[in-house]
Amino acid sequence: MNLFNTNVMKTIQKAVLLLLLIAGMMGTTSQKATAQVSVSFQMFYDNLSVYGSWISDPNYGYVWSPKVGAGFAPYRTNGYWILTDYGWTWVSNYSWGWAPFHYGRWFYDPYYGWLWVPDTIWAPAWVTWRYCDGYYGWAAIGPNISISIGSTYSVPYNQWVFVRERDFGRRNINNYYVSTSNNRTIIGKSVVINNIKTNNGNRYYAGPERNHVQKRTGNAVTHFGLRERNSPGQKLSQTELQLYKPRVERSNKGKKAFPAIVTDRKSSNQNRERRVEQKMNNEERQMPQRNERRIEQPQRQNNEPMRKMPQHRQPEMQQNNPQERNQERRQYNQQAEPRRMEPSSQRKEMPQRRNENSRRPVKQNHENNPH
Repeated sequence: MNLFNTNVMKTIQKAVLLLLLIAGMMGTTSQKATAQVSVSFQMFYDNLSVYGSWISDPNYGYVWSPKVGAGFAPYRTNGYWILTDYGWTWVSNYSWGWAPFHYGRWFYDPYYGWLWVPDTIWAPAWVTWRYCDGYYGWAAIGPNISISIGSTYSVPYNQWVFVRERDFGRRNINNYYVSTSNNRTIIGKSVVINNIKTNNGNRYYAGPERNHVQKRTGNAVTHFGLRERNSPGQKLSQTELQLYKPRVERSNKGKKAFPAIVTDRKSSNQNRERRVEQKMNNEERQMPQRNERRIEQPQRQNNEPMRKMPQHRQPEMQQNNPQERNQERRQYNQQAEPRRMEPSSQRKEMPQRRNENSRRPVKQNHENNPH
């Protein structure tokens, strides 16, 4: 009986081990199947066209311009840093942030602003890092820049982002950026953080070490796990970051991928020149109109009906011979009566008479008193 029970127990143990082995094999197969799932650039073209426009660039092919507000900069606007198994990972609050901040590179265009060049390699962030006593800093890496120790890649001063040590790792880190006017001084005193890691044979800068940040900030740095999503997007919980990070290929089974709507860079530059020319023409058209309005004002005053001149002055205005005019004045003076002195009682009443006369029309006043 005891021998029978022993055999049964052994059989059950073998069955359990077999089930566990099968489950492990299924899980491994499932993980391999998930890892083998890949997408093409068409995923970028279709998914991001809603949030921006694709532009045909002569140097980089199709590049993407996001629909964002003024002052946007990659790895600066609307996001923050967290520490994962891959290093310091940029978590974007944009719904499209799963792609442009982890695949491809950014470069700045004077007309369009920041443009994104898609690529097939994933990283927690495509940035270069610096440290100065009291500051951490990072900047986006441009296209076709290789990752290596001691690289001489130079980033413009105004494209660097710096924060004080104590503020690094905050969720609202955008409120603690140091003014770019201090970048030149900080960069001159800083050193490059050459913390390079490898993912599937591809190298990237992982940022400062965890112990270094904890020592400088005086706070414990939370470590988050990174779990892959099955659909575009990202979601952060208290313990892990769920992020869509598929394997990307340039073409889809030999078919070339391309955006549905493309803006030609040449035509866009021509449209810009047309807008500038049209604006200048409108300003030139408005300038004569303003001058004409100023000139028309005295013309309107001159066109107004003239006041009727007194009858005794109209002959003088019509006469052109000065001798005849003088002769008429002499005759008029001879006919005029000499002034008579009035009594003092009448002199006091004169202002009242003048006030009463001043209320009469101008025509009657001239008829009564030609002087």
